[in-house]
Amino acid sequence: MMTDQWNKSTYSNGEGGNCVEARATGQGAAVRDTQHRHLGHLNASALEWKAFVEAVRS
Repeated sequence: MMTDQWNKSTYSNGEGGNCVEARATGQGAAVRDTQHRHLGHLNASALEWKAFVEAVRS
């Protein structure tokens, strides 16, 4: 499901520090740094995103 809404990581601290945002795309997901949004984002395929999420959760 594609969305224009970026979601901040639940692991991000509330102090305006190191935050990451992600959103679903038609091909998988996009990820960006909240402090450097102007630099763009990284795209990941659905398979890459699934592997990343599984690695983080384990």
